[in-house]
Amino acid sequence: MKKKTYEELIKETPVTYDMYADMEDDGRRYEISDGVLELMSPAPTTTHQSFVYELQYKLNESCRNEYIIYSSPIDVILSDTEVRQPDLIMIHRIRMDIIEKRGINGAPDLVVEISSEHSRRRDKVQKRIVYAKYGVPEYWIVDLSNLTLEQYVLDGDRYELIDVYAEDDKISSKAALCASFSMNEIVRSLPVHPDLLD
Repeated sequence: MKKKTYEELIKETPVTYDMYADMEDDGRRYEISDGVLELMSPAPTTTHQSFVYELQYKLNESCRNEYIIYSSPIDVILSDTEVRQPDLIMIHRIRMDIIEKRGINGAPDLVVEISSEHSRRRDKVQKRIVYAKYGVPEYWIVDLSNLTLEQYVLDGDRYELIDVYAEDDKISSKAALCASFSMNEIVRSLPVHPDLLD
């Protein structure tokens, strides 16, 4: 049976994970939002990719004994009709049963999105609602426009903004106590400072 293209699949609702996993590989990245197949933003910027790498490196330094840390692209299957590809996730080693060959089957302990002008509304509104709905305990949004990190912690079925970190503020996680760094530490590790790029 011929695999379906993106154009064919967006006409079907709801789109399920199995349909998505069986679609033709066209080299683009997708998420499933409430049964709707969504094409993701243009390719990430060099600053975005460098920041993901340096943040993952920093978290691995202090947390790898307790957590498995993945960066995108990786499917986080929150339900059959809700599949996301966060920039970075952390899963405690006592919950490794949610790690499957096809992706992560359930809510990670911590999700990080590196926000850009193309993804800001999606990260701060849509994904915040989705990650809360499916029980992700902690959600970080890194805003590259002002080099801040917003820390949201699940309170019932909604996120509460706990803190906004900038510069030399020490970031500490409720979900991952091993995490300890500042935004300036990450920025100093970048190969090129974001302000120097057009």
